[in-house]
Amino acid sequence: MRIGLGVAAVVLLLAAPAAVGDPFIQRVAALVLLTAISASAWNLIGGYAGQVSIGHAVFFGAGAYASLLVFKLFAWPPIAGAPFGIAVSLVLALLIGVPTFRLRGHYFSMATIAVAELIRIVVGNWPLLGAAVGLMGPAVPRGLADLSFLSPLPYFYIFAAVEAALLWVTWAMARSRTGYYLRAVRAGERAALSLGVPVLRYKLVALLLSAGFTALAGSLYAVMVGYVDPESVLGILVSVQMVIVAALGGAGTLFGPVLGAVILVPVQQATNAAFGGSGSGLTYIVYGAIILAIARFRPGGLLELLHWRPRRAA
Repeated sequence: MRIGLGVAAVVLLLAAPAAVGDPFIQRVAALVLLTAISASAWNLIGGYAGQVSIGHAVFFGAGAYASLLVFKLFAWPPIAGAPFGIAVSLVLALLIGVPTFRLRGHYFSMATIAVAELIRIVVGNWPLLGAAVGLMGPAVPRGLADLSFLSPLPYFYIFAAVEAALLWVTWAMARSRTGYYLRAVRAGERAALSLGVPVLRYKLVALLLSAGFTALAGSLYAVMVGYVDPESVLGILVSVQMVIVAALGGAGTLFGPVLGAVILVPVQQATNAAFGGSGSGLTYIVYGAIILAIARFRPGGLLELLHWRPRRAA
């Protein structure tokens, strides 16, 4: 019965944007899925392993820049740069993870912020990557491989397929030995080490998986938007959004990032439409309010409400 209801709900959600027909709503739906991909990728390391990275924009930016760089240098379809972006993100994950995973708690988070900001500054002054101006994709569609569509609907279904694959990987990982070890690390690294868990190895495994999927999200963003610059794909707000979305729905759960994206992205788009521009200042205020609300009322995220029961009076 539950499986049937779940399948029906998925079919309804996938058919809804096409049935609505409003390009704005379709674009918001596509952005919801793209945000869910990046948040679900962050969830692998931040939710399941308990390592709160606030520098994941590094991997997102690697995928985004790689996609448009192959177009600039070789005139290839931007999506062809996705494998290169993933490869670069894996190398960066190793370079970042090996030294910073020796830090714990907020020290690790601070280190990831510092690394991300350093890379953003370097990219912003690198002529090959367009420096502060950024890179642009094909001005007009040259073929189907460019994945350049007038309607947001194709992007919605592409992102849905990627998110489904990521959720399956997350589900499989959570049920494997890796998932059990990561939960042990999240509960307490010293206790996990005393039980013989190779903590550093499995944190690196989670980071590599997370970095690869985050880079793929960055590539998909570059393909859809067609333009990247240091602030749009490497800014700290990119990393903060992943953390907030996952925490809002429920970090360390399978569907928590999806729920967070479904709630947060429409709110963000509504404020942008109401106040004009990117609304980045108001976005920071909204994010700050969400952080306070989660910390005060629901540290486990909104999915925790499904398991909440009122206390009985003694």
